[in-house]
Amino acid sequence: LLSSRAVLEGVGVGDASASPTAAILLSVLQESMGRVATILFAHKLGTSLEPECKMYRLAADIFNDSAMVLDCLSPALPKTPRVVLLGFSSVLRALCGVAAGSSKASLSAHFAKWGNLGELNALYRRGQERPLGIMASLRVSNCLKYHQAIALLPMVWWFGSAAGCAAISGDFVWLIYAAIYLEANEAKDSSQETVISLMGMLAGSVVVARISSPIATWSLLLVLLSIHLAMNYAAVRAVSMQNLNRQRANMVLSTFFDSGTALTPNEVSNQERIFEWGGVLRWKGSAPMAKAKIGGPLQEMISSLGPTHSITGATRDTDSVLVRLFQIYAKEEYLLWYSLSDHTVYFVLKDRISVRSQLKAWAQGLVLVHRLAQVQLATSATEKLLESVESSLLEVSNCWPTCMERLKAAGWDLDIASLETASGTRINVDTKS
Repeated sequence: LLSSRAVLEGVGVGDASASPTAAILLSVLQESMGRVATILFAHKLGTSLEPECKMYRLAADIFNDSAMVLDCLSPALPKTPRVVLLGFSSVLRALCGVAAGSSKASLSAHFAKWGNLGELNALYRRGQERPLGIMASLRVSNCLKYHQAIALLPMVWWFGSAAGCAAISGDFVWLIYAAIYLEANEAKDSSQETVISLMGMLAGSVVVARISSPIATWSLLLVLLSIHLAMNYAAVRAVSMQNLNRQRANMVLSTFFDSGTALTPNEVSNQERIFEWGGVLRWKGSAPMAKAKIGGPLQEMISSLGPTHSITGATRDTDSVLVRLFQIYAKEEYLLWYSLSDHTVYFVLKDRISVRSQLKAWAQGLVLVHRLAQVQLATSATEKLLESVESSLLEVSNCWPTCMERLKAAGWDLDIASLETASGTRINVDTKS
């Protein structure tokens, strides 16, 4: 409500000289920029939304809250900068919609333990408003009793909605309401949702009507947005995913090959970062050891093997490294090479590679880079590097069946591919003589 009032002030509500046509054109511009941003964002990052659903779920709220701040800034700017600012605000809301919608689908599937995805979607029927509170309640509902939920519901509803911030009221109310639902084991009544929403809007309208000064508006807005982000951060931290994305694979696999211990999803959830640099190899949460490119084209790996001709683009492989790699990985479903010059591990995946083979490739990359970090090879030591590649493959292969059994027993889902965060490529190796 606070940001909506600021937008209306910016387009000229209450100003006799304001033009309705200008307001309509501004609305069209915002809508167009939002739709273009949706297409570009989904195209660029669509593949990474599911593996990194926790990060994008929180990022969606940051986008949305940032858009509210920009909306509140708009009345203080001249006409042209105001249009640019409101357009950028629309872009942020579009990014919020894509990130929230995609991460919601992944998290819904995660919580559908007994195939009851339709039942969960009934709880999430509010769409893009704020489903994250319900997700947190699925973890905390055992600690929140029915009578406690009833006692807290009026207080948290008034705190959020009376202040005029729909984000906070939605998260708090649906957190408590989902706990009531799970405790009472009864379906959600849509009429209750309508009544709560209506009362929240009425109370928020009364409060917003009494807050008119810029200092009071900004103070209230920043406090509520800070609470909103802190609450959503805590909710995301409470979610324990069972799929192994890049960060979780780093933690789980490095711990196993270091001590033979299989971390559980709850243990990893307490240690993992919400925002993590994509494509880095870490050994047990240490500083990044190397970059990783998985599922890329074979040409990227070939380009790292030697100097490239400036005109033809051909790579001079003087040590026949590529031939050796195909020999080493003849029985594997991937190729792996570590470029000492740019500290990057290249994973080239063969056609129809399984999820467990992708995890095996990532595990070998971790073991290889960790071992080389203790040796410090020169960039010209190609033969020693090939020996390290072959020995690390042998080490991982010997432990791999045991690793898979222990990770499965620890609660990890080893059948979901979550390592690739971009559209990957595959190579088809013909073994005919």
